[in-house]
Amino acid sequence: MPPTDLRAGCSLCRDADPLQFDFSYAFQPIVDVQARRVFAHEALVRGPAGEPASSVLSRVTADNRYSFDQACREKAIRIAASLNLESHLSINFLPNAIYRPEVCIRSTLQAAARHGFPVERIIFETVEGEQVSDGKWLAEILSEYKRIGFKTAIDDFGAGFAGLNLLADFQPDMVKLDMALIRGIDHSPARRAIVAGVVSMCGQLAIEVIAEGIETRDEAQCLSDLGIRLMQGYWFGRPQFERAVREADIALPDMGR
Repeated sequence: MPPTDLRAGCSLCRDADPLQFDFSYAFQPIVDVQARRVFAHEALVRGPAGEPASSVLSRVTADNRYSFDQACREKAIRIAASLNLESHLSINFLPNAIYRPEVCIRSTLQAAARHGFPVERIIFETVEGEQVSDGKWLAEILSEYKRIGFKTAIDDFGAGFAGLNLLADFQPDMVKLDMALIRGIDHSPARRAIVAGVVSMCGQLAIEVIAEGIETRDEAQCLSDLGIRLMQGYWFGRPQFERAVREADIALPDMGR
């Protein structure tokens, strides 16, 4: 069931208090190593002057979670449009802030239209560390977003709620492997076997796999050998405050053997 009483839904949209703090975004590239291009930018919340995410997230409470989630969507789209972002835009969202997905998405659609950012280039990604006790409710949210035309992604696949049970109820466009599986994968037969199994399973379900947290060329090469083409991590590019990363800014390696 939704985390909020449905009877409060319309009043949340209409009467929500404005946030009492400001924030902005840094953008980190997700690279397609086969096509040798930037596939997407993940919008990562920062303070208004580039302060760490913790300085903002520590101020999110049960009372302002809904307003924060809505403001995040609008601001990420607005900044991406101002940067003339040509890639996809991945926006983290708070499942626990949503009471009815078809209603809560309206302001996002309005922002996309207002700023001229195509809906089909927006990816909604579950927030790292956001605990969701009802996997079926998360599946319902993501299903509605996918029906509207957004792309969907499950973050930290293999950790917490983002596991196999969720995939049984909903197949997102993408899953992002938990970075604990990525770290040192080139030296870990166990990690390689697990990731190979996930890649095979996702291939049968028509789900794209993204590997995040990549810090070395050997990790990237190993993941490419396992059939993963979408990668993210400091080795490709660190988050840039209020700035998009272009192909020319990234030393894209040849992942061929």
